[in-house]
Amino acid sequence: MTDVLRRGRASLAFSFFAQGATFALLVTRIPAIQDRYGVSDALLPVFLAAVPVLAGVGSVTTEQLVKRVRPSRLLRWSQPVVLLALLGVGAGGHMAELAVALAAFGLTVGALDASMNMLGVSLQRTYGRSIMLGFHAAYSLGGIVGASLAWVGAHWHLALWVSYLPVVAVLLPAALVGSRWYVDGDSAPVPEAPEAGDGEVATGVREAEAGTVVFRLLLPLCLVMTFAYIGDSTVSNWSAKYLQDTLGSSEQLATVPYNVYMITTLLGRSIGDFGVRRFGAVAVVRLGALVAALGFAVVAGAPGAWVGMLGFTLLGLGLCVLVPQTFAAAGRLFPGASDTAIARLNIFNYVGFLIGSPLVGALGDAWNYRGAMLIPMALVLVTLVYARSFNPGQDRYGDGHERPRTADVGRGSNGL
Repeated sequence: MTDVLRRGRASLAFSFFAQGATFALLVTRIPAIQDRYGVSDALLPVFLAAVPVLAGVGSVTTEQLVKRVRPSRLLRWSQPVVLLALLGVGAGGHMAELAVALAAFGLTVGALDASMNMLGVSLQRTYGRSIMLGFHAAYSLGGIVGASLAWVGAHWHLALWVSYLPVVAVLLPAALVGSRWYVDGDSAPVPEAPEAGDGEVATGVREAEAGTVVFRLLLPLCLVMTFAYIGDSTVSNWSAKYLQDTLGSSEQLATVPYNVYMITTLLGRSIGDFGVRRFGAVAVVRLGALVAALGFAVVAGAPGAWVGMLGFTLLGLGLCVLVPQTFAAAGRLFPGASDTAIARLNIFNYVGFLIGSPLVGALGDAWNYRGAMLIPMALVLVTLVYARSFNPGQDRYGDGHERPRTADVGRGSNGL
């Protein structure tokens, strides 16, 4: 690896870290934001839903922009806007200012998430081995740091802008300097198309490899992305309430599961790339889905708070591998149009986030929260059905045989 690639990898990892810290600082201070602007409980869900909806719009827009502008340039300028939007959320005084700041945050965070993962996938292709989980590990580390800083601000009753300003003052210039070393990566060679006699599936494969994203081929990955984020949003939104109201923990102990989840997510992603290189993406995804499903089962059946904590620990170790590997699989599936595929796939990040929390809440109120935990468990298990979509040599030709793509020939067993 050249110094250019090493610097590119380090600068992109820092971008993931900065985004993890920024997002955590926003979502963990929602009660303080609500108090500052006088947002009613009825209006708050509207504001919260608007951010992922606008992020989806930003991701769709990014799909068009990358046809004219390199992803590295989009990332270079979208990250400062996200940081400034965070500061705007903390510094405003009227609800209209909050709406403008959150709208700017949502639109640009969609472009930021899409362009970061575009760069990660293309850089992984250039490396020729799995490095995608490492970028998402940096995001998890940033989330832990951001949540910790948010706790400090809440503990000392600091004004929002006082909490946000030092973070923005450090991350913004660092991100701008680091952006000088972003590497867009190399385009994958366009593989040979299968013979015409292979039928409708072969036609779709030819279109995919020629640079066209065929939605029916991308759909399994979209579903996996959605299910993973339904699971993730279940933990982030309901773990504290579940531990306190259903398992009878103290208020202090109820704050622990999400921190445990974030830490185990970081640990899982830190070692996940080694697992992919050794055993392959399909095996890692299958294991992650099984561990996550086991985690939900333990949470649903837990007799007390400490067993419930074990369940949330397993959830972090299981869910952590699914999202990074889904982005990587989209890049492999559409080597001639990976940026477009990732932009479209990224939309289902926000779909899962929008569905997950209301789904579990509605089921918990109508039935009970133990039963509600079985729904994300079942959805995560569906990932096992689509696990072969993560195989670069999968049977996409419809004839029952696996064939490596030309782009993968000569890269060895660890080639991604």
